[in-house]
Amino acid sequence: MSDFFWLSDAQMARMEPYFPKSHGKPRVDDRRVLSGIIFINRNGLRWRDAPAAYGPYKTLYNRWKRWSDKGIFAKMMAGLVAEHGEKKTVMIDATYLKAHRTASSLGVKTYGPPRLQATIG
Repeated sequence: MSDFFWLSDAQMARMEPYFPKSHGKPRVDDRRVLSGIIFINRNGLRWRDAPAAYGPYKTLYNRWKRWSDKGIFAKMMAGLVAEHGEKKTVMIDATYLKAHRTASSLGVKTYGPPRLQATIG
């Protein structure tokens, strides 16, 4: 696969102020891990399907989970948007949902209020 995604030096420099401080053991290469997280989310892959060029999939997942729980990615996005100077709302969404072709016919279609059935007995 030659179409890997890698963050540039300029992109990393803009994001670095939002990274948490490393306590104790130094973190694995931020560029590699963040590029892997973006690649996974962009292509809708499972963590297990991450290319080996980004390192172990467990490292990618752990960083994503830990930083998401701490709100680091949300702060990063808010800060990057604020730097841009836009006064509009910016929405970023990486979800893609498909419905099965029979999903629209699962319910019973009724027109008007439901009818009451009288029971004789």
